[in-house]
Amino acid sequence: MPNETTAPPPNAPVRRMPDATDATTPPGSSASPEGRSLTERAYEAIKHDIITLRLRPGEPLNEAQLMQSTGLGRTPVHQAMHRLALEGLVVILPRKGAMVAPVSLNDALEIIDVRMINETYCVELAARAATPDDLAAIEAVLLRSRDAIAARDVAAMMRIDRDFHLAISRASRNQTLADLLRGLHERSLRFWFLALSTPSHLEGVYEEHLELYDALAAHDAERARRAIARHIDEFRTHILKAI
Repeated sequence: MPNETTAPPPNAPVRRMPDATDATTPPGSSASPEGRSLTERAYEAIKHDIITLRLRPGEPLNEAQLMQSTGLGRTPVHQAMHRLALEGLVVILPRKGAMVAPVSLNDALEIIDVRMINETYCVELAARAATPDDLAAIEAVLLRSRDAIAARDVAAMMRIDRDFHLAISRASRNQTLADLLRGLHERSLRFWFLALSTPSHLEGVYEEHLELYDALAAHDAERARRAIARHIDEFRTHILKAI
């Protein structure tokens, strides 16, 4: 695995690099903040701070402070908090307020187990069904790794990992499976940031993505299954070390 902070290996895809905003936009946000509701903006901002551990597991949450940090009013912040509670990122305690949900090793391992079963099947479907447009979309996400690795930008690489897997899910042509995996990846983001935050891990994730992309481009379903299994196993190994 390369140790340099420069671009990934020469066998990487070489299409045009995406715009730099890919590496700075919080998860789920669009290019135009004005196009989103105030509640959506509050949700994305608070969620981003939770996922990237700016708001630590178990930390109390004060709506007035969140209003100040997001620059938004009480109603959108309040609604965002309840949405995050439904997603398991916030715990609301009756008559006591709210806090960031603690990190649970058991939760992480359960998510990984479900991913292993469903995502190996997903990449098998994608290897067989992926069109040239699907592969181009997957490759475009992969290309964003170059800037993220060079900048040692863990948050950007986390979003790349999410988008890479979502692009593969769409290529599977199974919308129910894609929706299931989207939820699992969203729940994995905080664990990703916690477990894969050292510089050397970014190159490792890139190499695993490249191996999987090559298998999909070759329409080799069995090779794709082995590649995703190794990728998820590596994630499990880092989680066990971090939590």
